[in-house]
Amino acid sequence: MSEFDFAIAQNFLIALLLGALVGIEREKHRRDEHPNSFGGLRTYILFAQAGAIAAWLSVQLQSPWLFVVTILVVAIAVITAYVLENRAAPAALGLTSEISGITVCLLGGAVMFGFAELAVMLGILTSAILTFKQPLHGLVSKIDTDDMYAGLKLLIASFIVLPLLPNHPIDPWQALNPYKLWLLVILISAMSLLGYVAVRWLGAAQGTVVTGFSGGLASSTAATLSFARSSKFDADPLAADTQACGVLLAWLVMFIRVMVTVSIVYKPLLTHLWLPFGVMACTTAVLASIFYWRGSQRYQAVQPGTVKLSNPFSLLAAIKFGALFAAILLLVKLTERYAAAEGLYLLAAVAGLTDVDAITLSMAEYARQSAQSLTVASAAVTIAALSNTVVKCGLVVVLGGRALANKLVVATVLILIPGITVIFFI
Repeated sequence: MSEFDFAIAQNFLIALLLGALVGIEREKHRRDEHPNSFGGLRTYILFAQAGAIAAWLSVQLQSPWLFVVTILVVAIAVITAYVLENRAAPAALGLTSEISGITVCLLGGAVMFGFAELAVMLGILTSAILTFKQPLHGLVSKIDTDDMYAGLKLLIASFIVLPLLPNHPIDPWQALNPYKLWLLVILISAMSLLGYVAVRWLGAAQGTVVTGFSGGLASSTAATLSFARSSKFDADPLAADTQACGVLLAWLVMFIRVMVTVSIVYKPLLTHLWLPFGVMACTTAVLASIFYWRGSQRYQAVQPGTVKLSNPFSLLAAIKFGALFAAILLLVKLTERYAAAEGLYLLAAVAGLTDVDAITLSMAEYARQSAQSLTVASAAVTIAALSNTVVKCGLVVVLGGRALANKLVVATVLILIPGITVIFFI
């Protein structure tokens, strides 16, 4: 007599539970919407059991054909049930329940073939897709043709064009990497599309907050360019305050990200950085809150439907921004090569034109040398952050709408004043 295999028993239990998970949703669907529809709780449990038994026997007999035949039998049963149901109620067309039955049978087999984790994940996903029927249909109803075109363009740019580009510098100064530059174009476009979707779903104020935070985590520069593009495209006079809030939230995340990075790489440097970055972060947070409040109040004062929202997605505009970013990258490399002798602070200011993370990591390593290096490194990182803030404000002034530019110029000055003041006391 062979010993009882608890692992096999556990896999069978997982398969049956997956069938029950999908079956419960289908049972409720049948009772609430279509009493004559295919399958219920017991049917889906049996489908999962059939798939699991067939897969287990296929493994034991070392022949996959038993499982294949079982799937074919289940498919024939499902098709027969669909034909009979269609004859009784021709208007009730739909293959969701039938396809779910075949899926459950396959998931039961996947568990026994050794893919239990993947089967559980897919089973939960299947149940979620079935449960969220109304929200998914509502989402589709909100998507128009322009939104479809925008999404497809972004997918083409991400998964067809991007892999074809060389992922190495192609210029003599080692500054221009086509892959990374195109990745920035994709990021700007994605931020623009994300902001549009968030505003449509959550409203102007709340959607902008989500876009600002998520954009700041990815790239505050890309998020700034995205909002600049939206301010130029969007003629809504009420949007400037909420757009300014989104930009400042992206900057706030950048300040916080620098402090977190320093605390991980070389924590002693944080003792010199927390004051300037804390002051700039607090100032930015206060300004973002003010613009959020102003934007919310203005939108509440207008009647719903008065403000029209259009999709601001534009790959061409993102490519122009990418070209400008490439020019700045080239300037940074030229300065590093030919003006490095001018001093570390100049290099930090130039490096901050494009990115703060790189100079932050470099200065964290530099700060390990001595106590005096800590002071120099903290000042350099602060200068890079100030430089980066000025550049992002300049991008909005040059590329964005006038209303947003005016608000960000004032905000930038208010952020720079305490940041510059604190530098002299580091």
